[in-house]
Amino acid sequence: MGLAVVAIGAAGAVVAGQFSRLLRRRAHERHDHEPLIEAAPAAAIDTVGVAVRGYSAAPRSETVLFNLLAGFLGAFALVRLSTWGIRDNWGPFRNVSVGGRHIHHFVPGILIAFASGTAALLTENDDLEDHLAIPMGIGMGLTFDEAALLLDLRDVYWTREGLLSVQLSLGATAILSIAILTQRMLRRGEQRQEEEGLIPPADFHAEPAAQK
Repeated sequence: MGLAVVAIGAAGAVVAGQFSRLLRRRAHERHDHEPLIEAAPAAAIDTVGVAVRGYSAAPRSETVLFNLLAGFLGAFALVRLSTWGIRDNWGPFRNVSVGGRHIHHFVPGILIAFASGTAALLTENDDLEDHLAIPMGIGMGLTFDEAALLLDLRDVYWTREGLLSVQLSLGATAILSIAILTQRMLRRGEQRQEEEGLIPPADFHAEPAAQK
């Protein structure tokens, strides 16, 4: 739960920071009595445009890493939440058993990672390779979430060893990495949108002096 809160908080802080930057730009363009309220819808559209433009303009290495980390973090957070629900008997998820044997989620995780990696090697489509990084990250998230079990060869998932070892460090690393990559993409998208005249320029503080 702590990792989920941190992950959501980090993502929210990145989006809110970008929205705030673009809101100030739009508010400066307007000269009415309620500039922030009037500028908010346009700033929200600008934020989406910057994110899309930044993603499409990013080098292939960054988009692959972004997709990989997004899949990893999403799977990590979802599987932690679902296993918590299974343990406390709430939510739609239940344990999966085949022939009386409990199937841990690292099994589909390994299969998904292997399948997406093999598909990426076989395809010659760069766009498809980029998108295959998402299931690769999902498979990694499902597998590493049970890394303590794989290392100790015993079910320590809900013990101190399972919660405070590999999972915590990997979750924090993924959160930090995806926040940094998102910031880079947003800044690049903001620059491209500005160059194309779709959003106000960043150096608006100098405009009043120039007009005088």
